[in-house]
Amino acid sequence: MSCPATALHEPRIARVAALLADSARSRMLACLLSGELVSAGELARAASVTPSTASGHLARLLDEGLVSCEPRGRHRYYRLASADVAHALEALAVVAERTQHASTWSHPARQRLRHARCCYGHIAGELGVRLWDTWLTAGVLRPAADGLTLTPDGEAWFIHAGMAAPTPSRQRRYAYACLDWSERRDHLAGQLADAWLTHCLGRDWLRRSDGRALQLTPAGERELLPLLLSGSASA
Repeated sequence: MSCPATALHEPRIARVAALLADSARSRMLACLLSGELVSAGELARAASVTPSTASGHLARLLDEGLVSCEPRGRHRYYRLASADVAHALEALAVVAERTQHASTWSHPARQRLRHARCCYGHIAGELGVRLWDTWLTAGVLRPAADGLTLTPDGEAWFIHAGMAAPTPSRQRRYAYACLDWSERRDHLAGQLADAWLTHCLGRDWLRRSDGRALQLTPAGERELLPLLLSGSASA
């Protein structure tokens, strides 16, 4: 089978791949997977480059629509342009790490990322996968046309956990699977997952650590972990 006739109409993967091939730009994008606004100076430090070099990299990422910029006074803050960009980066991480030996996870910084981290506004890592298992086992979520939907039992689960589930928005998907690059299993993404991370941070169950790592607090050990072990917020 030959494909030259259709090759010109395929997605321009090489153009984006060339941007990601630069180690400084890839580190900047990884930093932005936290889902937060990050200043140009912080991104320069994350990429270990000078501010002027960082500005050049960010200009290219802006031109290709991979990041967005919000000027605030004299400073410029950046975030990933969309959830699609975040999911593409996570998918590339799965491929990049597929041959890594378990010893690569021995470094404390990597262990923190693997335990719990922010994936563009929702919880990933071991904790994210455990939440996914709990929600599916307890019937909190069920399949829907565009991913997953909250069940009546699910609404009760979140209420007992102290959070009113958000009303679905027409602008974004409510709940769907996101492949976790460290665990190679799904965790939850979408509007509901973002609201849950905000709730966990507000309750001081989780705290932002270095980079996009999330730290389980003593309050989280007392109040969040039992929800995962029991599979029921009312237990």
